[in-house]
Amino acid sequence: MIVSCGEALIDFIPARTEEGAAAYLPRPGGSLYNVAVALGRLGVPAGFAGGISTDFFGDRLVANLRESGVCTDYLARLDRPSTLAFASFDAAEPAYAFYDAEAADRHWQLPEAFPGAEVAAVHCGSLALVREPARAAFEELLARAQARGKVVSLDPNIRPEQIGDPPEHRARLRRLAGFSDIVKLSLADLAWLAPASAPADYAQSLLQAGASLVVVTAGGGGATAYGRTAKVTCPAEPVQVADTVGAGDAFLGGLLAGLWDGGHLDRAVLPSLGEAALREALLLALRVAALTCGRIGAEPPWRRELPVA
Repeated sequence: MIVSCGEALIDFIPARTEEGAAAYLPRPGGSLYNVAVALGRLGVPAGFAGGISTDFFGDRLVANLRESGVCTDYLARLDRPSTLAFASFDAAEPAYAFYDAEAADRHWQLPEAFPGAEVAAVHCGSLALVREPARAAFEELLARAQARGKVVSLDPNIRPEQIGDPPEHRARLRRLAGFSDIVKLSLADLAWLAPASAPADYAQSLLQAGASLVVVTAGGGGATAYGRTAKVTCPAEPVQVADTVGAGDAFLGGLLAGLWDGGHLDRAVLPSLGEAALREALLLALRVAALTCGRIGAEPPWRRELPVA
């Protein structure tokens, strides 16, 4: 099982009423939540770990997980409000306003027995590594997962407005990337993390620090996978974009699914992945991301919706 650990929230997507008035459409979301949903819909054994409210938004979040085939054994229902995120598409990159004071996903605590033998890989990142008091639990989780031989996946998914101490956060992410097997970065992440570095140079620095696979996404420019022994670049799939909410998360869900499908999601196998294996996983990730961009909100596709390769 691949378990995604982090925030679950309600995205409010800009929309219009039938009369043309401005409105917002509520949709289940959250970076780590979206990855779990993408994996479940692709038929990969998937789980979600984090705090979800007992309010009606939380009920909707849990129902969507279960309908998508995601195991909910590791989530905690907490008597705290749900995080609400209002999106804006006025700039090149989506911007978000988060309303999360004392929210459930900020107060998740790491269960003592997790991750167990049934968990092959753990994915974390995004707001979970920023927001107190839960961030310590997620950092401990990645350290524990690595010590137990699990594949560790990390997506920084930088939200600059949420980061109070940029130098400290850069240093922490660098430390976490050092014991992660898979690191996914967007060009926007790189511009914040290392503005003076070329993507290839930064990827190589992470590989030298211990990662086995670094993937850099470039939106409509496709994506590049940097492995220990091979490098592959694939173009983006053509799509009529509805919005880009959850596109990076869907991409990562597709990438992990592709590695799972090929039997490559193993710490003994990842360092030796060749071009064919990297290309197969990357193409699936790009197909999943493209279909998600064609829909409003973070709505990853089901396996049956994917075009035949």
